Amino acid sequence: MRLCLVLLGGLIAATPALADEGMWMPSQMPALAAQLKAAGYTGQPGSLANLAGPPLNAVVKVGGSTGAFVSADGLVLTNHHVAYGVIQYNSRPERNLLREGFVAHARADELPANPDYRVLVTTGFDRVSERVLAAAKGKTGRAYFDAVDAASKALVAECEREPGMRCSIANMYYGSDFYLIRQLELRDIRLVYAPPEAIGRYGDDIDNFMWPRHSGDFTVLRAYVGKDGKPAAYWADNVPYRAPAHLQIARDGVKAGDFVMLAGYPGTTYRHRMASEFAEQIGWRLPAQVDALGRLIAIIEDEGGKDPAAAVTYASQLAGLKNSRKRFQGELEGLVRSDGIAARKQQEDAMLAWLDRAALPAATRADIDAAQALLAQASATRERDLLIGQVSTQTQLLRLAMVVQRLAIERGKPDQARESGYQQRDEALIEGQLKQLQRRYSPVVEQRLLADIVQRYQQLPAAQHVPEFDAAFGRTPEELQQILTRVYGSTRFGDEAVRLASLKAEAPSLAASDDAMLQLAAKLLPATLRLEDERKRRDGELLRLRPAYMAAQIAWYRSQGRSIYPDANSTLRLSYGKVAGFSPRDGVDYAPVTTVAGIVQKHTGKAPFDAPAPLLAAIARGEFGHTADPVLKTQTVDFLSNLDTTGGNSGSPVLNARGQLVGLNFDSNWEAVSASWKFDPRYKRAVHVDMRYLRWLMEKVYPAPELLQEMNLSP
Repeated sequence: MRLCLVLLGGLIAATPALADEGMWMPSQMPALAAQLKAAGYTGQPGSLANLAGPPLNAVVKVGGSTGAFVSADGLVLTNHHVAYGVIQYNSRPERNLLREGFVAHARADELPANPDYRVLVTTGFDRVSERVLAAAKGKTGRAYFDAVDAASKALVAECEREPGMRCSIANMYYGSDFYLIRQLELRDIRLVYAPPEAIGRYGDDIDNFMWPRHSGDFTVLRAYVGKDGKPAAYWADNVPYRAPAHLQIARDGVKAGDFVMLAGYPGTTYRHRMASEFAEQIGWRLPAQVDALGRLIAIIEDEGGKDPAAAVTYASQLAGLKNSRKRFQGELEGLVRSDGIAARKQQEDAMLAWLDRAALPAATRADIDAAQALLAQASATRERDLLIGQVSTQTQLLRLAMVVQRLAIERGKPDQARESGYQQRDEALIEGQLKQLQRRYSPVVEQRLLADIVQRYQQLPAAQHVPEFDAAFGRTPEELQQILTRVYGSTRFGDEAVRLASLKAEAPSLAASDDAMLQLAAKLLPATLRLEDERKRRDGELLRLRPAYMAAQIAWYRSQGRSIYPDANSTLRLSYGKVAGFSPRDGVDYAPVTTVAGIVQKHTGKAPFDAPAPLLAAIARGEFGHTADPVLKTQTVDFLSNLDTTGGNSGSPVLNARGQLVGLNFDSNWEAVSASWKFDPRYKRAVHVDMRYLRWLMEKVYPAPELLQEMNLSP
């Protein structure tokens, strides 16, 4: 362990970096000053390590993705698809904002987001490895997990004594290093501007992960606080949050070869995982996920075709499922194309051969072998674990019934002993989920989704069955249908007042409830707790053992003069590169910029290529003026760069060499979806909305002069 931490401490300063690959921690940026300057950055690289100063204090976490302040009065720019749930939450069949779009011409017109929607402003990022790992020394398995968990919770509780702060512990280099992250939690978020989804999602699933793109994938939100300036829940008298800094949208655009830099919160990458994990991802997990998600998508589309209200209610969940399925398809295709299994195995074999010759402790190799064996053991129940996970992630009513049952049990413990996600700090989020359910749920749709998941579980070998699930759902499809018809036909948990009352109920009261849905959740809870214990024992061991693998990788990289960055984990990262097209295959060369001509060329009059009439009319008039590209002589839409991104980077601001906002990241190309596991500089591209397109839409198509003035963009 100590060897790994020592290597981490000296690695970045000792080795060069590549401009196109790397999701760098802000603290690593000063060591990359020479490379940044050589790439074209004109700012001070040292300032990129300062979370309290611009530009990083303007970059925020929005939902599970990214956004940025673009005015002093709390305007937040993010993707249309990142705010899709907010738009859906405010939509009805008779006023479908997804279809029509939305413009708030006055602040009184702005619409509240769903109650659990958050914007987080990072204010601190401090290394706390010694404090987190001190109590874990000498422990194994569940005891190791619990020691790290307890130390992490203690640090979070200490941090959250400051009102309005949301804190967390980030695990870097797979258990080798830990950081305490401080984030101001803004809870009153409102919808300000959203183009129709025929602009924000132009091309929908067909164009998703594809190039060329022609999507105006952006939305404008506003963060509010109480009159005292502190974070507060939605209240009509709240006032706009005074952002500590905001990005200025550039008036000029980009061209091929221009320097660009991105800051954001990438979700998860797996580039430093073991070869066996690559093999399982390619050989089983990705095909299984594509199949499972496809089945759920078909159900929601079928029910949405019968009932317009269900189509609106499940629009956000459906969009997420489609995006995930296509991403998994692209990831699988890319990893197969690059021979990911063999390539990673060859790399790992070379590293281990080097390790056997190097002067690293013998225990390093022993820990690596032990971790490999543990991963092989976990694979024995992978099918069961996938399906049981879907029961809680792809249902709404059942998931929340299980949440309130678990919360009642956890509430009987000291707060720091509660399970993460069920502490006092989490209760407002849970309440928000209970309140918004009415706009997210249809009993008919959920019953069909759950039936499909459980029927596939019923077909698993007996060794993967869980007694409580068998008892709760029956062993045959016929028994299952009878049970679900009874539960969803009689439950009162679908009523908001009943749900909110259950939030405060004691565990014995909930356990004795005669409500069919709460009874079902109570039957499943013992299995959930037991499986969770098994997972924590395994995770604790992996948390203890994986640092040896990382120590070997770091030392091996260093022996070759190569630098290393931690896999992405939803913490603030930076990447830098240039505007660049690419050639995906022989005879095909993609330009890095698209224009409105492509919108017209793709337009069919039917979704997903049904461009709105006002957009087509504005294109036909050709009134592009100062937002037109000076060389192309027309209006740009999207552009490509070789920036290193992954899921979670949606909504990340793309900056030019002067630190001005020129683009908004929203996608990757199909050939690079596999970059979450394996980076290939030949194909890795990120797709961004050109800010000139945003300005033109706000000026000429769906005018918002008040917003343009606020963002200092008035014509």
